[in-house]
Amino acid sequence: MKIAAAQIDCVPGEVATNLRKLEAFAERAKAAGADLVVFPEMADTGYVMPIILQSALPWSEGAVPALREIARRLQLAIICGVSERVKNAIYNAQVFIDAKGEIGGSYRKAHLFSAGTLDERECFAAGNEIRSYAFGDFRLGLSICYDLRFPEIYRELATAQRATVFVVSSAWPFPRAEHLRILTLARAIENQSYLVLANRVGTDDGATFCGGSAVFDPYGNVLGAGSSEGEELITAELSTEVLRTVRERMAVFTHRRGDLYDSLGEQAAETRTR
Repeated sequence: MKIAAAQIDCVPGEVATNLRKLEAFAERAKAAGADLVVFPEMADTGYVMPIILQSALPWSEGAVPALREIARRLQLAIICGVSERVKNAIYNAQVFIDAKGEIGGSYRKAHLFSAGTLDERECFAAGNEIRSYAFGDFRLGLSICYDLRFPEIYRELATAQRATVFVVSSAWPFPRAEHLRILTLARAIENQSYLVLANRVGTDDGATFCGGSAVFDPYGNVLGAGSSEGEELITAELSTEVLRTVRERMAVFTHRRGDLYDSLGEQAAETRTR
C-alpha cells in the first residue's frame, strides 16, 4: 500500500479556500500512486478556537461532503482532521473516507490540549472511544496531535484492536518540535507499527506549526519526511512483510506482562478509593 501525508498551511475560517488546497494535494497524492492521503488537524477551519466555534458544521454540510466527492472522483481514500458539530457540542475529529466516497469511520480527539492561554476544552468536547478501521491488508488506528503524549491509546490500538498503522493528524507548534519527532518515533517503535504523521505548517493566532510530517516503519526507520516550514507531500510504501518480520524477530506483544499491568492498575484504583 502506498500512503501520502499532506503537510499544508490553512486559512482560518476560510473553509472553501482550504478545500481547494485539500483537493489539490489529493490530486497530487493520486498522481503519485497513493491509495490513501492523510491531512492535518482541523484542516477545514484552521486552528483558532473562536473561529472554530463559529465555523464548525455537522458532517452533512461543509467540508465533509466536499471531501467525499473528492475521494469519489479520484478513487482515493482520505483521512482528514476536521471540525464536527453535533447539536451543542463540537469535536476535534478525523474523518475516514474510502475510495468510493463513503464515510468508513471517524475519531474524536480524546485528549484535549490545555497549556498557557490555549485551552481546547473551551471549544471542544472530548471523544470517548479509541477507533481503528481495516484498510486493505492493514488496520488504521486514528489519533490526533496531543494524543501522542498518551502511549496508552496506541498500545490499546496495537493490542486490543490489532492496528498496524497509526494515522496522526496534527497541528503541532515549533516550541515542541523535538517532542513531536521523539514521540512519533517512540509510538512506532514500541508498538512495532507504521506511523503516518500529517502536521501543519504556517501560523494561526500566533501559533507557528513545525511541519516535520513523516512516515515511520515498525523498525523506526524514516520512510519519508517533510521540512519544518514548506508545504509538501510525503509518500511511502507500507509492507505487510516488514510488519511480519519485525514482530517475529522481537515478539514484544507475546512478552507483554498484561497480568502484571492489570494488577498494578487494580492496586492503584484501590489506593485511590481508600
